[in-house]
Amino acid sequence: MIPILMFVALIALVMINVPIAVSLGVVAMGALWYTYGFDNLVMSAVVLFEGATSFPLLAIPLFVLAGAIMNTSGISRRLIAFASALVGFVRGGLSMVNIGTSLFFAEISGSAVADVAALGSILIPAMKRLGYSKEFAASITSSSASLAIIIPPSIPMILYAVIADASVVQLFVAGIIPGLIGAAMMAGLAYWFAVRYNFPVEEAFQLRRVWVTFKEAAWAFLLPLIILGGIFGGFVTATEGAGLAVAAALFIGGVVYRELSFRELFDSLRSGVIQTAVVMLLVATSALLGQYLTQARVPQQLTQAIISVTENPYAVLAMLNVLFLLLGCFLHGAAAIILVVPIVMPIVHTIGIDPVHFGLIVTLNLAIGQQTPPVASVLMTACSIAKADVWDVSKVNVAFIGVLVALLLLVTYVPPVSMTLVEMFYR
Repeated sequence: MIPILMFVALIALVMINVPIAVSLGVVAMGALWYTYGFDNLVMSAVVLFEGATSFPLLAIPLFVLAGAIMNTSGISRRLIAFASALVGFVRGGLSMVNIGTSLFFAEISGSAVADVAALGSILIPAMKRLGYSKEFAASITSSSASLAIIIPPSIPMILYAVIADASVVQLFVAGIIPGLIGAAMMAGLAYWFAVRYNFPVEEAFQLRRVWVTFKEAAWAFLLPLIILGGIFGGFVTATEGAGLAVAAALFIGGVVYRELSFRELFDSLRSGVIQTAVVMLLVATSALLGQYLTQARVPQQLTQAIISVTENPYAVLAMLNVLFLLLGCFLHGAAAIILVVPIVMPIVHTIGIDPVHFGLIVTLNLAIGQQTPPVASVLMTACSIAKADVWDVSKVNVAFIGVLVALLLLVTYVPPVSMTLVEMFYR
């Protein structure tokens, strides 16, 4: 009964605009006090501290900072120019550029919101000038950014790995093939829109311009090679790879391109601190919630309740997909991972689902949640940049959400799509 009251109280606090992290802390401490007495709260400060001091979590502020530096140092602009020279001759080519640069940018920042903020400020105005509707421009920018969070590195994957005690590197590898498949599906849908609505061809293909823009962006292409090559090659951990990302972005933006001023670096640091503080406070307060759930044996009770209904892995995955899709509409992705994953992991282990496979399913569910109001953090950011009404954008975005849902079903029920590379290199 108490867990249900906790959930109702949490939703009520969130609905009156109490920050999610604060709501989690209040609800967890209230439940601990009511169930076990005041003495149980003595160690709350220690639990909060230990919850946010995991070494893998250090990757989050570092990847966020690397993405902010990329945006302010001319790296993003050069990547867009190269992609435009490569596919700008295709009808609706700028939408293809949007998808491609989102995937590339996500390989450094790991954040869909950072992706939209960085690329959307450049691409959305450019698309509007060329005759794309602002609703379509916001939609393709938002959806491609959410798709990109399953491409390594990914902040939601790092959070999941810490909470579920799974391998960060294996999660990163599992996202590669689904990410490329999703990008191809999204590009096909964008081309269909372009033909139907007669979107413009940006310019004729010029091999010379491809070469010129490639040379200008060549240093930027080293970033994913340094980060992912180091991580997948076993030379560095994901956290150390995040540190390499910051160092490489500073060197390329500040020394090679010379477009990173001290003022812009300060703004990047401030942005990184703000985003990191939000996530880390969530992680810390979730540790209190986890303490109560563990003492009350809520995960074990939920596991028994579901197993009493069915032990079919596909049926259980269907129920968990519905749960995460619903939560994604109302909770920030990090909050959903922190709140629900500790509860459902015993179910995942009991019915024999690979935690790495399940981690990709969770990440995709939350990617869809970033596109569905009322929360829809990524969609809201894109709409703000495009100066478009969120509901008008959502009407266009339904088709792109359909791509994400199709990819989710493919990953859920055809495990080799995500697990082939993991099995090949790590099992």
